[in-house]
Amino acid sequence: GVLGLGLEKLALDPEFSFMGQITRLNKHMDSYFGVFVSKSDDVSSEITFGGHDNKRLSGDLHWVDVHKPELGYWQMQIRRITVGGEPIELCQGGDCVAIADTGTSLLGVPKQAAQHVHWLLARNVDGDPQELDCRHSPGPEIVFDMGDFNLTLTPEDYSRPAGLRVITNATNETQFICRAQLLPVDEGPALGDKAWILGEPVLRKYYSAYDWGRSRIGFAPAIQPTNEEIAAGMFSHRVVGAPPPEAPTPTVVYI
Repeated sequence: GVLGLGLEKLALDPEFSFMGQITRLNKHMDSYFGVFVSKSDDVSSEITFGGHDNKRLSGDLHWVDVHKPELGYWQMQIRRITVGGEPIELCQGGDCVAIADTGTSLLGVPKQAAQHVHWLLARNVDGDPQELDCRHSPGPEIVFDMGDFNLTLTPEDYSRPAGLRVITNATNETQFICRAQLLPVDEGPALGDKAWILGEPVLRKYYSAYDWGRSRIGFAPAIQPTNEEIAAGMFSHRVVGAPPPEAPTPTVVYI
């Protein structure tokens, strides 16, 4: 990226590696950084160098080694992935990988599995509501088995806010469907065709720490600021281009 927070092998030259430079110049500073991604526009996201911010996480960090650090990515091997308890066949061999990426706003799914995962996450909503935020509608969980711990996403994390209203012209029947927001990933030969990207949906829910010196990544449930802290005006920043606060309007499709 612009700042250069990937592993050193991803840099064009060691001098372009921010963490490499800061580690060489500051022998007494721990060589990792922590990232907090805010769920609310009222609260700014944060990055902490030389450690992590304890007030932003619940419990201890759970660490996993970087997979193939010679590629330069913050990449991990995934043991297993399930959606609503159903294993994703693509990852049954334990050879899927995931990249933690603060620059990706969605959950990235390998292109060959994206359609199937979309089907597993789609759900019908009873009653044909006029307005509904699908992030608050029940649905299956996505569970990433990292070995010693799990990363779990719920509909609040992965759903499109606006639903889909499908009207059948012949019968005038209506279905209201909630869907996921997924990014099809086709990473090419370097990362293979089984690469997932853990973007903002994961990094908002989990505080993440990146240990540059030991080539490992840590996760712990993130603690978002309370409504009282927000109301007290403890955070000062400006948001540009925020979406409207009104309830999302469903897309209507006639078939």
